[in-house]
Amino acid sequence: MPGALPLDELAGWYRAHARDLPWRRPEFDAWGTLVSEIMLQQTQAARVAIEIDRWLARWPTPADLADAPTHEVLRQWGTLGYPRRALRLQDTARAIVERHGGEVPRDVDALLALPGVGDYTARAVAVFHYGDRHPVVDTNVRRVVARAMHGQGEAGPARRRDLADVEALLPVDDQDASVISIALMELGALVCTARAPTCEACPIADACAWRAAGYPPYQGKRAPRQASFAGSDRQVRGTVLRALRGIDVPLTEAEAAQLWPDGEQLERALASLAIDGLIVRADGSVRLPD
Repeated sequence: MPGALPLDELAGWYRAHARDLPWRRPEFDAWGTLVSEIMLQQTQAARVAIEIDRWLARWPTPADLADAPTHEVLRQWGTLGYPRRALRLQDTARAIVERHGGEVPRDVDALLALPGVGDYTARAVAVFHYGDRHPVVDTNVRRVVARAMHGQGEAGPARRRDLADVEALLPVDDQDASVISIALMELGALVCTARAPTCEACPIADACAWRAAGYPPYQGKRAPRQASFAGSDRQVRGTVLRALRGIDVPLTEAEAAQLWPDGEQLERALASLAIDGLIVRADGSVRLPD
């Protein structure tokens, strides 16, 4: 493997090329950072950048969201996808109010104890808002590390070793480490991309093990690919929620039956939405939760 990665060059590249995203503004608070990270889990940054300011204008604090009607939360979530995240976010807001006086905690363990907050999100808030030193690993970071450190074209399935790899890269100083953490992520998003990496623009190309090895094809186990959305139960669920978000009254079961031609698939989607707490089925009608 080539020598240590040139972190100064990576940090300089980030400062020159970082995208102007709302959650990177100096005035963005810890709550805004937490909301953005939950939105970003399964939604592209460009879409989140459009919605985050609207969300925070409506519910600027955890207490505001904790007190909001759940049906309004789901309506505001709109087309961000995977709407269970909206329910978890409201549960998180309530827990922050109850356990932390309405202030987003700084400690990773305290963040992890919040409902709906996983290892990545907890570390991201601690690093990107509070500036603490923790390894933060997402798909983009894993791909950069796999290529630059291990000479592999793809990262493969996630492993606990990923955290140790990034930990070993970080500078000792908290602030420097925070910059490198976000720079690795940005490098994977803009340059070291999955399908068409632009290695000629990469600030760490001279130290990249994959480049030094001649860009060998990946030989390991690949992460499973997500099934197609078209025609899936996910599409049916989205169709139902989109219809309910657009009206202020419940749908009758008969009206809901017109939303999708496959009755068996529609019933499966309705049942799963009810189990997830995203809809309420009662008295022959279907509606968003209160």
